[in-house]
This record gives sequence, structure tokens and C-alpha cells, in this order.
Amino acid sequence: MLVNTASPLRVQELASGAQGLRKNGKQWHPAKAAFRLKVGQASYAKRTEGRKALAAMKAKEKEMKDEKESERQRRIQAIKDKRAAKEERERYEKLAEKMHRKRVERLKRREKRNKLLKS
Repeated sequence: MLVNTASPLRVQELASGAQGLRKNGKQWHPAKAAFRLKVGQASYAKRTEGRKALAAMKAKEKEMKDEKESERQRRIQAIKDKRAAKEERERYEKLAEKMHRKRVERLKRREKRNKLLKS
């Protein structure tokens, strides 16, 4: 009569779904599960919810970028306006100086004429 000599511990391992010894002898490595793709496992509602969240995030990012760009453009425009005003002011000063010089020259000529007439 044949008696089963397997230890009760070994029988319990086999019953709990544990595998036998590895063929390559590397029993210290953890057992790996079968490779199964996770793609397509989420429900349609969950996917649409994720897409909505992503779209909302992108919209917020775009809004923030636009706000930052508008602030940058505002600063640039302020600098340009200042430069234009300064240029205009300098032009008017130059013009006023030129006009003043012309007036002074005209008065000098008139004085010379008067001097010549009086002498």
C-alpha cells in the first residue's frame, strides 16, 4: 500500500494556490503576476470625468497664461508711451530753443539797425 508522504505544510501550500519550486532554482525572487494591460479597464463615466478635469485644468492654465501675457503687454505699452512722451517733450524743447534763438537773433539785427540809424 502506498502512503502519501507529503508533509501537511506542503499540501497546504499547494492548496492555497502557491506554485512549486522554480525550474531555474531562483526561489528567492518574488513571483510575478501575468502581464495584463490596464488600458480600457476604467468605465466610460470615469474616463469622461478625467477628460473634463483635464480640460478644466488646461482652461485654467490658459487663463493664467493670458493674464500674465496681458500684464506683460501692459508694461511694454507703458514703457513705449513713456518713451514717446519723452521724445515729444524733447522735440518741443528743441523747437522752443530754436524759436528763442531766432527771436534773439532778430532782436540783435534790429538793435544793430537802430544803432546804425542813430549814429
